[in-house]
Amino acid sequence: MKPAHPARHLLRAKDLVDARYREPLDVRTLSGAARLSPAHFSREFRRAFGEPPHGYLLTRRLERAAALLRTTDRTVADICLTVGLRSIGSFTTSFGRMFGMTPTAYRAAHPPAAQRARVPTCVLMAGARPQPSTFGEDAEAGPD
Repeated sequence: MKPAHPARHLLRAKDLVDARYREPLDVRTLSGAARLSPAHFSREFRRAFGEPPHGYLLTRRLERAAALLRTTDRTVADICLTVGLRSIGSFTTSFGRMFGMTPTAYRAAHPPAAQRARVPTCVLMAGARPQPSTFGEDAEAGPD
């Protein structure tokens, strides 16, 4: 059996962050998913993805927080805790570094969630269905 490419192990850890960003994840947990030592894992993760594991986790959390600020009326504190962060102060600072404004200002820059049009899932799915074919061979065969 051919051994897996080393980046494949790193993808396990990256997928773990993407799926469980709300949970407390540390380098030891992530390196275990990649089956590497913590120090080696941190070096290889940074080399493969361009940022350290903690930075990647923080980015995922802040992106999710931004989505919640745009689409819900939940409080900033609630969103902070929902995405897995424990300190509102550090959340506000990190959010400001990434998005250039505080979470409250970010929310104010977008339409209120209550005014957003709610489209039922069935309507959204209908738009993704394949359209009937317009090719000639799909038409009924006529007399030649």
